[in-house]
Amino acid sequence: MGEFEFVRVESDPENPAVAVIRLDRPKMNALNAQVQGEIAAAAARVAGDDAVRAVVLYGGERVFAAGADVKEMAESDYADMATRSRALQDSFTAVARIPKPVIAAVTGYALGGGCELALCADFRVAADDAKLGQPEILLGIIPGAGGTQRLPRLVGPARAKDIIYTGRMVEADEALRIGLVDDTVPTADVYPTAVAMAARYANGPALALRAAKEAVDSGIDADLGTGLEIERLQFAGLFATEDQQTGMRSFIEHGPGQAQFTGR
Repeated sequence: MGEFEFVRVESDPENPAVAVIRLDRPKMNALNAQVQGEIAAAAARVAGDDAVRAVVLYGGERVFAAGADVKEMAESDYADMATRSRALQDSFTAVARIPKPVIAAVTGYALGGGCELALCADFRVAADDAKLGQPEILLGIIPGAGGTQRLPRLVGPARAKDIIYTGRMVEADEALRIGLVDDTVPTADVYPTAVAMAARYANGPALALRAAKEAVDSGIDADLGTGLEIERLQFAGLFATEDQQTGMRSFIEHGPGQAQFTGR
């Protein structure tokens, strides 16, 4: 499907509807400005490819991403970062807005920007020896790619503050307990487990999945009334799709779970 220098976009061989955004910047997938731009471009590619029905974010067998490139950032001043921080946030937001199910396959370390990238996925599968965290405070700064916003929405404000204020690493078992990850498995099983999760959605009704993601993600930041209106509009709009007709006809004729969706 194509690649950049440090980010590849591949199809899983056994599940061609599952795209894999693969980080590959030795040794620790440090997220410098170039990698950030390539992540945004990769997100745009899979978002616009109708053949892609679900996405896996993967950093390889050793590490997901150990954070931003500190050497690159150390020379920045306020004027530099006031500009570059927008591009940083936008590159991760591009992943969060992929209108398809996205699963992060986390091995080794997901720290700083690596943790923030994983937070952009819908679900996170982690190795049972993985470590996650937001250590920016130890550098005299705070998370700048969504950590202060996405983390508390996922685990609650108090737990997020503890992780951010201390900069400590969160072990996989704690991450599972507090909802920072959704499953833990042996390292060798992380990638196949994430792909299997993605494959569960690959044959589903793509437009309905997109609408569900949009309704949840947009509604969570709105008041209840606004969220219900977002849901209502998405719900009603799906009655203009072929998949709605297929799904309901199949239910009536064959019972639940038998429909073959086309994504139209």
